[in-house]
Amino acid sequence: MEESNIIVITGANTGIGLETVKSLLRSSQKYHILLGGRNFEKSRLAAESSTSEATSQSSVEPFEVDVESDESIQRAYEAIAAKHPRIDCLVNNAGSSSSTYSLSAKSGASFDAYIQDGSMTARQAWNKAWDVNVTGAHIMTSTFLPLLLRSRDPRLVFLTSGLSSLQGASDPSNPRNIHPPAGLPKTQLFAGYRSSKAGLNMMMVEWAKTLKNDGVKVWAVAPGLLATSLGGDTELLRKLGAQEPSVGGDIIRGVIEGKRDADVGNVVREYLTPIQPW
Repeated sequence: MEESNIIVITGANTGIGLETVKSLLRSSQKYHILLGGRNFEKSRLAAESSTSEATSQSSVEPFEVDVESDESIQRAYEAIAAKHPRIDCLVNNAGSSSSTYSLSAKSGASFDAYIQDGSMTARQAWNKAWDVNVTGAHIMTSTFLPLLLRSRDPRLVFLTSGLSSLQGASDPSNPRNIHPPAGLPKTQLFAGYRSSKAGLNMMMVEWAKTLKNDGVKVWAVAPGLLATSLGGDTELLRKLGAQEPSVGGDIIRGVIEGKRDADVGNVVREYLTPIQPW
């Protein structure tokens, strides 16, 4: 009997994480997908919904994990390690925003808009963005590493954003790089989010170096502009050129299934250029 590849995906009860689960279920390859979310009941319902929509040889198992909590991550690891001898791929998706542009600065793990409405201080918003997008993914990776290293073909994926590119953010020809007039007040709609995702890219590079001699393939994936509910008005996003959310799931599945093995250690994408400039 063919052995299933075991895939762990955080933040998978909605958005691009759930689309990745659905894409894997459409694959001809056999997977056992561990669908993680902060709320177990929501994860369970997402797992049931995803499997009811597809005829697949693969399976989905829900689990609970909050990447802002070391204790929650450790509990998730112990529960999974008690049932599974290894994992073959860890997809750090929790907190990802599926689009390179959003109608709302409150989408994904972006908290910049809360500064503007006064519900968070700048320190609170920036710390939370970094905690979810960077620190949480780092602790998740560190904790699950013993299981990942038992795989014959270990893979590690971080979900980033087109907004994380330093070159893109500083390109004077990019119409999205707006220079406001002199004087106060100043508003930076995505500064905390963009900074955290740029930090995540550096973290990915560090993991790629750290795990090179262990044979672990590591990437960050920028899925592009997708019409998910995390981006706000999905119809307007489509008018702006957003693709269907399933496209993002298929991009991540391609990485899991070896499509981008030549590009380890990079931020990979399937629009503009195959590798996102730093």
